[in-house]
Amino acid sequence: MNVNIIGAGVSGLSAGCYLQLSGFKTVIFERHSSPGGLCTSWKKGEYTFESGFQWLLGSGPANPFYLLWSELLEMKSIPFITHESRMDIEVRDALSLKGEKVFHLYTNINKLREYLIDNSPGDQAVIDKFIDSMRRIQSYEIPPLIKKLPKLLPLSEKIKYIRFLPLLWFLNKLKKETNYSFALKLKSPFLREAFELLFDGDELPLMIITMPLAYNDLRAAAYPVGGAGVFVSRLRDKYLSLGGEILYNSPVKDILVKNNHATGLRLENGDELFADVVVSSADWNYTVFKALGGRYVNKTILALGRQEKLKVYYSVLMVSLGIKRAFKEESHFLRFPLDQDLVSPDKSTYSRLETHIYNYDPTLAPDGKTVVSVSFYTCNADYWIKLRETDKDEYKRVKNEFAQKIIELLEKKYGRIRDFVEETDVATPATFFRYTNNWKGSVQGWLPGKNLIAQSPVEFTLPGLKKFYYAAHWSIPGGGLPVAIKSARDAVQIICHDTKQKFGIDQ
Repeated sequence: MNVNIIGAGVSGLSAGCYLQLSGFKTVIFERHSSPGGLCTSWKKGEYTFESGFQWLLGSGPANPFYLLWSELLEMKSIPFITHESRMDIEVRDALSLKGEKVFHLYTNINKLREYLIDNSPGDQAVIDKFIDSMRRIQSYEIPPLIKKLPKLLPLSEKIKYIRFLPLLWFLNKLKKETNYSFALKLKSPFLREAFELLFDGDELPLMIITMPLAYNDLRAAAYPVGGAGVFVSRLRDKYLSLGGEILYNSPVKDILVKNNHATGLRLENGDELFADVVVSSADWNYTVFKALGGRYVNKTILALGRQEKLKVYYSVLMVSLGIKRAFKEESHFLRFPLDQDLVSPDKSTYSRLETHIYNYDPTLAPDGKTVVSVSFYTCNADYWIKLRETDKDEYKRVKNEFAQKIIELLEKKYGRIRDFVEETDVATPATFFRYTNNWKGSVQGWLPGKNLIAQSPVEFTLPGLKKFYYAAHWSIPGGGLPVAIKSARDAVQIICHDTKQKFGIDQ
């Protein structure tokens, strides 16, 4: 059977691999000239700029996603780096007991506990509960549902998962604690301010940071040397080695439908390519309301389209610099306060700067040189998208002016910046939208709501449409690479079930 897949991001490539392993013949249609989607990097002069790839959940055997990545990649051959500190946060109003203003979120749990207690001995009971939450995450056996899709299991198999109810109870309890509610329990002004700033001032479930920290500690949530570009190239090579085909610069205009069966794709150049099954790993909004014209919807889908059930994740404004300096002693990830608020061209206001210094990856820049990027979340993606569409010269001018402001702020913080900048790149929401077609330039799909472990309202199929399946980082709020591979794998299991094919991994 032939399958047409929209999008050569991580979901599309993973779905292609699993389909090829299951006996299908697949072709991936990619709008860009290279694979990866949002998981990408690009060259500029001697430097390689990253799209923001910081760590991979499942980089080591202690996390169950390692099982999935290992099905498609030789994980033991990939060099990973586990940072000593997940992030460093410079507070504005308080000092540590040692007179320091920078808080270190260590990835070693023992070291983190010792550091927190040293800074506030009176908070030991609260700190121990925080540390214990991560140890409990580590101690639980993760259900094999990560590999088996519940809806395809017989009742006799589903019953066996009752033993995992204590884990669900624990996670349900854990999700109610936010960084703000935890900060209120702390006596130390330094620690209180640091925890309030864990998510750059936003209040979010603390589990968003404790879950990856638990696996950072076990070296199972680490950064792959070479970054996104190298990681995706391995996945692309695996797909091609299995006999798959990728057609680049082939944006899809419509999903062809006959008698409520998906029959293929129509490209923007007018070409029509037919298949037995169509899989979209592209943007959710584009897939449902443009490629399919909004014909296969229900109340839940319409509510999602209006952003009533979930909000679209922020987009990013990112200034990347290639600098002729080593930055060997600087923190790889630092958030620090500004003397006065920075207003971006889209009118977003920022009181802090977030710098990523890639001094730990020698593959991104020549010896003695470093890639430095500064990232800003924005909810005003439409400003950038419309500006680029209507006035490219003004768009370029605004980008350059903003980059110069960032260089000036970095000069104040780190010194010796401006005269050492060799390459400058500014990625805006328009950049992410242009290359990936992600709705409003979103960099993660849906923004996770308060109920982090609730069932996702995004389904693998659409009502009334047969021979069509959806799998992407939009499938579960929060998105990211684990969601990308998991949704692809699950979708292919459903396709195999519906077409009475043996799922390749089970053969």
